[in-house]
Amino acid sequence: MLRLVRRLRSDSSNDDTQSKLMRQLVQLRWMAVLGQLLTILVAHYSFGVALPLTAMLSVLAGLVVFNALYEISLRIGRRIHAAELFFGLLVDMATLTFQLYFSGGATNPFVYLYVLQVGLAAVLMAAPLAWALLGVATLCFLWLAESAKPLDLPLDYHLGFESFYVQAMFICLLLNAALLVIFVNRITRTHRERDARLAELRQRAAEEEHILRMGLLASGAAHELGTPLATIAVLLGDWRHMPELAGNPDLNQDIEEMQAQVRRCKSIVSGILMSAGETRGESSGETTVHEFFDELIAEWNATRKSRELHFENRFGEDLDIASDSVLKQTVCNLLDNALEASPMWVGLEVSRDQDDMLIRVFDRGPGFAGEVFERLGQPYQSTKGRPGSGLGLFLVFNVVRTLGGEVQTNNLPGEGAEVILRLPLEALLLKED
Repeated sequence: MLRLVRRLRSDSSNDDTQSKLMRQLVQLRWMAVLGQLLTILVAHYSFGVALPLTAMLSVLAGLVVFNALYEISLRIGRRIHAAELFFGLLVDMATLTFQLYFSGGATNPFVYLYVLQVGLAAVLMAAPLAWALLGVATLCFLWLAESAKPLDLPLDYHLGFESFYVQAMFICLLLNAALLVIFVNRITRTHRERDARLAELRQRAAEEEHILRMGLLASGAAHELGTPLATIAVLLGDWRHMPELAGNPDLNQDIEEMQAQVRRCKSIVSGILMSAGETRGESSGETTVHEFFDELIAEWNATRKSRELHFENRFGEDLDIASDSVLKQTVCNLLDNALEASPMWVGLEVSRDQDDMLIRVFDRGPGFAGEVFERLGQPYQSTKGRPGSGLGLFLVFNVVRTLGGEVQTNNLPGEGAEVILRLPLEALLLKED
């Protein structure tokens, strides 16, 4: 399943990259249309070069229609295939070839625009396709050299930069160089962004596999612990009825405390098994924001030894949400971490920011250490020095990310640290069939 998710995410990332590359080609093509139109009009009317305007403008109109169709397809979100990039460059090369054919063929100084086409192919696509486009450009040049009629222009190369031909070559050089710099940089940036997204997806996939293994181990441990806990509960019940122990108040009190702790362990095991088998929103009960946090505070205070838990509810008008055990465990993990750092005082604050819920857990402890602060959210990042520690915040980060939220951590001025969860309220609502 994880491999399938990874493949789907990779395909989605590739589709997004292809769309960005095609969008850049479409932008370049609009610039080419404008540049060709200006060049044709200036050469014909300002420099007096006799050009077949009808034929050249017809080719240009065909390129406009072709590019407009791709512009529309990008706007409606159609999936772009890699072969379409190659086909688009072939169309650009064919358009350039026909324009050169009507304006001097291989003697036209703008024939060097073929270099731009091949350069874009080398950056955009695989080497075989780039070499294929180079072959097409070579054949087009040879065809122009054999079939196109040269323009009737004076041979004024000796005039240096005053020569129209030299000026045109200079413009072609600047155009090639400028477009290569602009679009190669854009395309390279797009590839870097794609690589960064793929690296992030690989990291998330590794974390999800880690969480899956933890879930399987937790579920297996819960099943294994069920039998010994039941046995201990039976033995403690028998002890309470033994004459030797019934008359000892101190032992009776200890047995009651042990029975309470066994019941708590059985409740935790049942919660693990229930969470492992339920999908969010399917078997969750309905509650409200105020009730959810009131119950969470009551349960947490009953099972933890905290001198003071300062809770402040700034959420405002109450809202119906799903009673999600995963979210409750997430907040309890934060409170447990804060309690270990600050046994005398822990703070919890819930508020609302438009369509988001903000959950803030803070303490008066020493704050996050520098080496841990830089790697928060990664597994086994802890200063407790115990094997297996450092998973609390790792699970918090992943749960919040699954809900579409974000986690912010800060060291408070003076002393203490805070962790702020920003969760979209839409993700907390009870899903209906």
